[in-house]
This record gives sequence, C-alpha cells and structure tokens, in this order.
Amino acid sequence: MTEEWNDLVRERMRKADEVRRRGENPYPNDQRVGWTTADAKRAAEGKEGEDLAKEEIRVDIAGRVVAARHFGKAAFLVIADRSGRLQAYLTQDRIGEEGYNRFRETTDIGDIVWVEGPLFHTRTGELTVQAENFRLLTKSLRPLPEKWHGLSDVETRYRQRYVDLIVNEGSREVFLRRSQIISFLRNFLTSRDFLEVETPMMQPVAGGATARPFVTHHNTLDMDLFLRIAPELYLKRLLVGGVERVFEINRNFRNEGISTQHNPEFTMLEFYQAYATYEDFMDLTETMLSSLAFSLFGKTAVSVQGETIDFAPPWDRMTVAGAVARFGNVPEERLSDPGFLREMARGLGLPVKEDVPAGALLTALYEEVAEPKIKGPAFVTEYPIEVSPLSRASDSRPHVVDRFELIVRGKEIANAFSELNDPREQRRRFEEQLRARERGDEEAHAMDEDFLRALEYGMPPAAGEGIGIDRLVMLFTDSPSIRDVILFPQLRKEG
Repeated sequence: MTEEWNDLVRERMRKADEVRRRGENPYPNDQRVGWTTADAKRAAEGKEGEDLAKEEIRVDIAGRVVAARHFGKAAFLVIADRSGRLQAYLTQDRIGEEGYNRFRETTDIGDIVWVEGPLFHTRTGELTVQAENFRLLTKSLRPLPEKWHGLSDVETRYRQRYVDLIVNEGSREVFLRRSQIISFLRNFLTSRDFLEVETPMMQPVAGGATARPFVTHHNTLDMDLFLRIAPELYLKRLLVGGVERVFEINRNFRNEGISTQHNPEFTMLEFYQAYATYEDFMDLTETMLSSLAFSLFGKTAVSVQGETIDFAPPWDRMTVAGAVARFGNVPEERLSDPGFLREMARGLGLPVKEDVPAGALLTALYEEVAEPKIKGPAFVTEYPIEVSPLSRASDSRPHVVDRFELIVRGKEIANAFSELNDPREQRRRFEEQLRARERGDEEAHAMDEDFLRALEYGMPPAAGEGIGIDRLVMLFTDSPSIRDVILFPQLRKEG
C-alpha cells in the first residue's frame, strides 16, 4: 500500500469527520428510496425533451457514484444501482449554496448517495436527474480502482470480489446469468413434478462419489464427520421412501486440487427419477440444456472461447472404448486386451500398477487421449464397471454400466446412470472399493451400511444425474476459469 494511497484514505476519513462536524451522520439508515435507475428510464421511455419537461417526472434514486465531472457551480454524477446507471446533475442554484458546498467538500467517487428531482434530457440527449435534493448515505474510505484500468490483477478481482462487482459490469452480468441459469433449471424440474429437497452437508460416511473428503469433528457426539462430496446416497434413500422424482441444488466439498476447472467447494444439481433409465435422461438433458440456451440467447448456438457450440438436439453419442479408438488411433477390438491397455498406458507415460483393473486402465486412457478432444455436446457411454460403483451393469454387456457423461469442449458437464438397486451387488461393489482403498486409492468409495439397509427395503428402478453448475455457467457466460463464476473462490491466504 503506497504512501500516496494512504494519503487518499486519510483525506476521505477527514471528509467523513467533516460530515460529522456539520452535525450529520456519514452513514445514515433512514433514507427511503422510491425508484431504481431502470424505473426512471422506463418512465421516460419514448418521451422527447419538451414532453418530458411538461410531465415533470420526479424520481429519487440511490446508488454508488462511479463517475463525476465538476464545472464550478455544477457537476454531473453517474450513479449506479442494482438495475443500471443514471446521470444526475447538481447545481448550486437548485440545491443551494450550503448544500452544494457540502457536496463539493465531502463527496467522492465511490460514495453512496441519494438524489431527488425531475428527469430531463441534456443537450446531448442523455437522460438525467436534475437534483433538487442530495444526501450522502455512505462515505467510502477507500478509493475505487482507476477507471480505465479497473482491477487488472486477476487474483485481486477474485479476492476482492466486492470491488470487482463495483467496477466491472461484465462481472455483475456473469452472476446475474448464473442466477438465471439456476432458476431455469429449478423451474424445469419442478414443472416435471420433481420435488426439491435438502440433504445433510455433514455426513458420517463420505459417499456418492469417488473423491477425497474434508473431515471435521463434532464435539458433543465425539465423532468425525465429512463435508459431503455428493448428496447421491441420501437422494436415493428418498427414492426408497417413495419420493419418486427428487432433486437438490447443492454445495459439495472435495479436498482436491485447485485449477481453472476445479474449486474445493462447488455447486451441483442432482436429480433422480424412478422408472427411468440413463437413456431417458439423455433425452431429458438434451431438452433441458437446449431450452436453457434458447431462454438465455434466443438460439441454441453458443459462443464459448472462440468456438461455437450448438446445443440443438440430437447430440453426438460414443462409447468410452470407441472414443479411445477414434482419438487414440487404435483398433477398438484391441482395447479389450489388458496387456495392450498396459502397453498403451505406459507408452503415454501413465502410471501403471500390475493390479490395476483393465476397466480402470481404459478409463485412464480415455481421459488422456479422448476426452480433451471431444468438442461436443456429446454423450459418452459404456463406462467400465470398475470405475462406476453405484451404476447399474448393462444387461447385455455386464463389464460396462448403463451410464453417460456429457462432454463439452473436453470437459465433463454432467454424469448420469441407471441406478444400481440390487443391495447384494451394491455390497459386492463396495467391498471391491474397500480393496482398492487398501491398495492405496484414497478416493475409493467407503462402505455405507445404512445405505445398504435402505436398498434392502427396495429402491425402485431409477436413473440419476448430476450436472456441474459452475462448469455450466462457464459455458453460458463464456468464462475461461471456474473462479470467474464463483463469487468467492478459494484462494491462498494473503501475505
């Protein structure tokens, strides 16, 4: 922090003290506001200068001063509120000499103010409030970033999101769109008779996904708990209980790496439907996301980082093995040979243990040579059973499961499958996961006896799906990093 910057802060503190010396509070909380800037613009829409003057539409708005131009005994301010920006014109003859001097001597860019008066058009045609009353509502002690450079340091933008939202209109638009996306998904499902629920975020068993959890401790119960890595097993318990269509928009926590695609705290949509299959969910997902694109843009084609992604159905479909054969340029029939898989993996520099199952090797190859090259939207199916401990095995090909992942621009956006509801087979899968954990796989699924007990009461045949909200928002806001779409992403400590 430079000495010059400290001088600016001290000067603003002096101005706040000056407001108090004049008998006023620089942080009052008794001012009611009747209009937004958008309300004012709508009231003046279509009215020429003379008509606007005759109607004398009086408005009062409040917001942050984001720009100011001073001309002796007059000044133009640009005031920003939640709905947009509007210019205000302050003159000494309208608000009085004392009021104007108070404004000039104590108000800075960044302050939050209230103005009241009639609307008019300037000579250049800009809609403006002719301020007849003015009040300081919040004195800002820190200056905003310089107008033309804004917050140029990316980490500062993430760490000080409150400043980023003030000075970067594009950032505000991202989070407005994020809210619109979540609202659309919620309405899409509730209109199809899905029930929204909330399930525990602290769980005695970290289940529903293969990931490393965060661990906490409950003092009264004297037991360790895990921040959930997925809500899946609780939502399936609700299927057992007769809630046949259910969803949750949830926060998950995974104690893993941080990158442009990963944040340890993230948002998922998970939904489950009894008497449905993963193939039904392919159709539903196509309808959901193509409709979402159309609701946001009026078309299904979306520009993402210089590429056009068209969400109009039908989408491409390919198997895991087919994708490896296609993008790895190898014969698909050889991908059923464990020896060939090991040889191919070693050739690509992937770590290979002798006891790693063939299905896990095939999946690793897919993630290395195929997934990053899939433009999509595309459904990738027939995942090996070894990497899908909660999915139903295919009736015709029992070494793979009835599952798909939705891939767009080389990234997983959604994961879905027909659910495994055979309790004895689920126990066998959990036991295999325990053996994988003993071999050193820290992300292997834990045994959940209560979930097995629920399955023993009978879960209807069903399909389930999880959609990564953050990655979806990245697509529909053309954002290159997950940190751009999370209001307060996880960062290292300052200093």
